[in-house]
Amino acid sequence: MSETGPHNDVSENLPSEHGAHGGDVAVTSDPFANPGLPPHEYRRQDIDEKAAKHSERVVAGLFTLSMLGTLGFIASFVIFPIDKIVYIFPIGHVSALNFSLGLTLGVALFAIGAGAVHWARTLMSDEEVADERHPVDADDELRENVRQQWITGAKESGFGRRKLIRNTMFGALTLVPLSGLVILRDLGPLPEKKLDHTMWSRGKVLVNTNTDKPLRPEDVVVGSLTFAKPEGLEETDEDFQEQIAKAALMIVRLKPEDIKDKRERDWAHEGIVAFSKICTHVGCPISLYEQQTHHVLCPCHQSTFDLSDGARVLFGPAGHPLPQLRISVNGDGNLVALGDFEEPVGPAFWERS
Repeated sequence: MSETGPHNDVSENLPSEHGAHGGDVAVTSDPFANPGLPPHEYRRQDIDEKAAKHSERVVAGLFTLSMLGTLGFIASFVIFPIDKIVYIFPIGHVSALNFSLGLTLGVALFAIGAGAVHWARTLMSDEEVADERHPVDADDELRENVRQQWITGAKESGFGRRKLIRNTMFGALTLVPLSGLVILRDLGPLPEKKLDHTMWSRGKVLVNTNTDKPLRPEDVVVGSLTFAKPEGLEETDEDFQEQIAKAALMIVRLKPEDIKDKRERDWAHEGIVAFSKICTHVGCPISLYEQQTHHVLCPCHQSTFDLSDGARVLFGPAGHPLPQLRISVNGDGNLVALGDFEEPVGPAFWERS
């Protein structure tokens, strides 16, 4: 036996061009030659129309399920109240409205996607076509080729021939956008005429917000700022925040000779004026009062109003004066309203109406 040394020719260990049994071994010049595409394997739906019809019904069923999901989404807004809580295993206690909205919208979107995928995998053509790379600019022949490919693809998809799929798909895609429109309902009910009126009415007593006692003229001194609410409105009321946001008052006593606006003077009682506390810019509560100038300042964006001149805007982004409430005194000596505000209170109402 001969020994191999470190300087022996390693080519002795490489396979020869002939096999061990004398057969020739093919040697290619390109080790990365393109192997080509494997033979196309037909699906069952390609050769069996009964199977194709079954797939068509499955796709149509998924699109129909999507339509039912969308209708269920819309119906959920009507069926479930916003405060209804239900127990769902294993999630626990959840809002019935939120759960139904998420479930039905998820079914609607999933069914459309699943239907489209099943359609593409079982009924549309899956034959691979190789095309040579070409320059970016397309000549007339290439454009015609692309057009013919599009026509062929549309024909092979069965879109025109399989009317059941086409019609149910159109139905699903038509109904799903309605979900977006219904979601707008969650922004809240329409205000209707709710912004036009507050709790103030003729004879309603002005109650001090801090002491919760009726206000009397002698309780309001010149230069003071007092906040008032309508009689009967309590903090324990379910709609307290909604009502106080419209009915909150600023009560200021001015010297009658300091009041410049005639209507303000006529609507006051012995120099006591009542204005809405809600800024007409974005609805912030106004609470900063300058005794010497009779100006009130909104702390949010510095809108400034002159309470001695009809609460007109002196500075800032507010677009309208503060609404004034006409007041007087009842038989018990308490300050009372002589009606509601003549214009709606709150921010930018005129731009919204």
